[in-house]
Amino acid sequence: MGPGLITGVADDDPSGIATYSQAGAQFGLNMLWTMPLCFPLMGAVQSMCGRIGRVTGKGLAANIKATFPPIVLKVVVALLLVANTLNIAADIAAMGEVAELVTSINRHLATILFSLATLALQVLVPYHRYVTYLKWLTLSLLAYAAVLFAVRVPWGEVLLRTVWPQVTLNPDTATVVVGVFGTTISPYLFFWQASEEVEDMKGAPPLIEDASASRSELRRLGWDTWSGMLYSDLTAYFIILATAVTLHVSGVTDIETAAQAASALRPLAGDFAYLLFALGILGVGLIGVPVLAGSAAYALAETMGWKSGLERKAKDARGFYGVIGVSVLAALVIQYRPISPMKALFWSAVINGIVAVPLLVVIILLASKKSVMGSFTSSRPILLLGWVTTVVMAAAAVMIFIPG
Repeated sequence: MGPGLITGVADDDPSGIATYSQAGAQFGLNMLWTMPLCFPLMGAVQSMCGRIGRVTGKGLAANIKATFPPIVLKVVVALLLVANTLNIAADIAAMGEVAELVTSINRHLATILFSLATLALQVLVPYHRYVTYLKWLTLSLLAYAAVLFAVRVPWGEVLLRTVWPQVTLNPDTATVVVGVFGTTISPYLFFWQASEEVEDMKGAPPLIEDASASRSELRRLGWDTWSGMLYSDLTAYFIILATAVTLHVSGVTDIETAAQAASALRPLAGDFAYLLFALGILGVGLIGVPVLAGSAAYALAETMGWKSGLERKAKDARGFYGVIGVSVLAALVIQYRPISPMKALFWSAVINGIVAVPLLVVIILLASKKSVMGSFTSSRPILLLGWVTTVVMAAAAVMIFIPG
């Protein structure tokens, strides 16, 4: 298991948990259908990103820089930096709030500790060691499957609503749908997966230069990516389901804070479900924040031509690690603003959904260009799924702005 597993789990960061919780609380079982639809779409997009990295030996930003006009790269990276910083701010705010809930540590102190801890791990620990910690943290997602053992689940109705939901098409529905898609198919995941495939090459030549290992490498990449996305997708399904059969049925349909989401489970499902839900936010946050900061650093470093890579020492890649530091510290400042962390999490997912649309077009064009990929262009079914993803997300984004 490699970059696909970590990318999949980072997909269910506190922003994702908040969005899926809001979907389950507001619409009950009628938002479960989004996860079976998301799985092939997210799998196709991430497999294209990973393939671009392994075939070319360069990250996504470096490939965009070499293939498209400079304005394309500048716009994409600028949007990524803004979205990622907001996302990190919302994530660490939610983590601090939940830490206060579980341990009584002041939330602001907790956010500072989380921020410094993630910075220290990324800057001081080489990637090949750091990635081991991230892989073990992926087990935190199992908390959301375990929650279902503490609540009553009407499985017959669950299966029915998964394939036959009862929803009304309006701006409120579209906002939640684009939020779900935005947090599931997020721009930062595209850059991270491509760059981590390059990190995992460990000096091996890219496939476009040496195709001798292409069969085993592409098989490994496909298994890793699709299994990682399945793990992520199932977890998101469990979160929607858990909040649907607890919060929604009890009349809690609007989630204001992370503490409210976890606390609302306590009288409905007991201390076990409450603690699992809260600790899950902390566990995946410790994965999501480094991935968010790292993806921004890879993108800007490749854009500027700086040395980059988590395997490098800080003194050898000052610009790269500088971006990580600035993005986390800027997010730390932003989260002190008087906004609801859960609302910020949800709307950051909506922003990601909108930003992803033009970036998806760029990724599909890269993955289909022989001048970039040689004989290793993505298959037609994968490219078709990529276009379907782009159209679905664009349509959902447009619906938000249509008056009800």
